[in-house]
Amino acid sequence: MNEEAFAQIVPQLRCCAIRAGRRVGATETEAEDIAQDVMLRLWQMRNDLGRFVSLESLVARMAHNLTLNLHRANNAETIGNSETACIADAQLSPSDALEAKENLEWLERRINDLPTTEYTILYMRQVEQRSNEEISHLLGIASTSVSTLLARARRRLLEDIKRRKGR
Repeated sequence: MNEEAFAQIVPQLRCCAIRAGRRVGATETEAEDIAQDVMLRLWQMRNDLGRFVSLESLVARMAHNLTLNLHRANNAETIGNSETACIADAQLSPSDALEAKENLEWLERRINDLPTTEYTILYMRQVEQRSNEEISHLLGIASTSVSTLLARARRRLLEDIKRRKGR
């Protein structure tokens, strides 16, 4: 698709993306941002758009998924902030609060030290709440490999925690 043809269909597709985002619960500003992201992605794949039967359906699905991803990311941030807030709100003694903070920092370091693939799969499963099949499709690996790598990452973290408690 050339630039002129793309420019002609963008207004209609942009409105479709905004409507789809709003249907899933995006605010007006979020829906605008999502629509812009969808248009950028469409432009990047403009040479392959001819293989789709309905561009409106494609745009609606993309906006829907991006909105869900945004909500998942916001929920993950809320969860992380609420854990920190729970530690502070529990009226812990200063030494207990410091120990809890150090434990949380230690766990974050251990998670970040996981091998890249294990970290990615653990993040996609726990934070983004994606299914094993979805992770498998996105990473281009077998679903059984996702299960194995996820179990390996969790086991590694559990062993690290046990070693730390035993010190």
